[in-house]
Amino acid sequence: MSVPTPSNQLHDLSVSQLAAKLRNREVSAVETAQHFLARTMAHADLGCYLATDEAVTLAQARAADVRLAAGEVTPLLGVPIAHKDIFVTKEFVSTAGSKMLTGYHSPFDSTIVSSMAHSGMVTLGKLNCDEFAMGSSNENSAYGHVKNPWDTARIPGGSSGGSAAAVAARLTPAATGTDTGGSIRQPASFCGITGIKPTYGRASRYGMIAFASSLDQGGPMARSAEDCALLLSAMCGPDLDRDSTSLDVPAEDFSRDLNASINGLRIGIPQEFFGEGLSPDVRSAVDTALAEYEKLGAKLVPISLPRTELSIPVYYIIAPAEASSNLSRFDGVKFGHRATQYTDLRDMYRQTRTEGFGEEVKRRIMIGTYVLSHGYYDAYYLQAQKIRRMIADDFQQAFQQCDVIAGPVAPTVAWKLGEKSDDPVANYLADIFTLPASLAGLPGMSVPCGFGESGMPVGLQLIGNYFAEAKLLNAAHALQQATDFHLRQPEGFSS
Repeated sequence: MSVPTPSNQLHDLSVSQLAAKLRNREVSAVETAQHFLARTMAHADLGCYLATDEAVTLAQARAADVRLAAGEVTPLLGVPIAHKDIFVTKEFVSTAGSKMLTGYHSPFDSTIVSSMAHSGMVTLGKLNCDEFAMGSSNENSAYGHVKNPWDTARIPGGSSGGSAAAVAARLTPAATGTDTGGSIRQPASFCGITGIKPTYGRASRYGMIAFASSLDQGGPMARSAEDCALLLSAMCGPDLDRDSTSLDVPAEDFSRDLNASINGLRIGIPQEFFGEGLSPDVRSAVDTALAEYEKLGAKLVPISLPRTELSIPVYYIIAPAEASSNLSRFDGVKFGHRATQYTDLRDMYRQTRTEGFGEEVKRRIMIGTYVLSHGYYDAYYLQAQKIRRMIADDFQQAFQQCDVIAGPVAPTVAWKLGEKSDDPVANYLADIFTLPASLAGLPGMSVPCGFGESGMPVGLQLIGNYFAEAKLLNAAHALQQATDFHLRQPEGFSS
């Protein structure tokens, strides 16, 4: 690993630093876009990008340069970004990592994509992900797996693995991701970057290809909390006319409290996050970060989230149930892939879905269809929803004792490619620390906090109460001002 030294390399700059150079006209948006496009080509073997279009990107960059020349001052104008391929885009193919949507061009942009474009950001392309965001390793993409830039024999995490790996390898200064059960936080941890999932409903889901509608939430991924605050400020806001799950909560400046003191901040430490199953190397890195918080004046408060273990069965009933409903639209009739050989309508459905969906997607559709079927709905789905409410209540009890909750993002560092491919349950168990916040709809983030086995990154998870994103980002920024883990980068990607 290495810490970048000051240089003229644009990829060494954070989002805020790059934005300042663009505002001061030290570099143009076109030059910046060309630089990052060249890097994506040079490191194509990582498998991060599924689609790029130089003509589209440079046209957006030229438009940003016009706005910059006119003296427009906005925090993100001209800064490049890449989008997880779950967000539909007019000018780039949108596949959700599935053969089912090969070559699909959306007639509209998702709200998050259009929000970032309105802020002046320049789209570099679309990023690889687990098919329909179903996975924890990015090995479920129909277009090949993504490699972790810290060790290309390891996974980057999922489902936003392409986003995390691209930011870590400096192929883009920022990326969008989605988090259903931890799919921003876990890959951010595994790749040594910062990522935040806002409160459910804070950022519009319009144009996000649905996996589990009551859980899916978009968010930013970048190197630092400061960068994520800038991105989240542009991303969030009500979208009531187009998204029925959007909250009528006004947009806000999430960077407003970044430099506030955290002296006296009460950090809850759930005992369930530090028990059997947590690897010693991850625990050591997390404990060191918590000790750093104590030096900064924060207070560590023991708390309990007693239904943590139940989050896995609850999630893997609710999410597949919603997936089975959402993915029913992919039938070969309306859009997407259609089988070429079939005997009748029923056979066309069967052949289309057999060819278009990968194994993990089929597995979850089958599970979801089963738990929603007559005779099993009350026994499984309804009971899972009741426990989900109890998990949310556990958090509210905990927040009476603390301001934020901290713990590991995942029980281990990133594992080897193929290591858990034949054991889906092992993949599911890796989500145990991220699932509770998702089920409760709470904001959560991953902050680089050290390194574990084989020098692989470890992330500290911070969870806040509803609408406490600014508080989380302040706590993360304080840690990053005291440490340099977010500045570290994998060998081989500094030039």
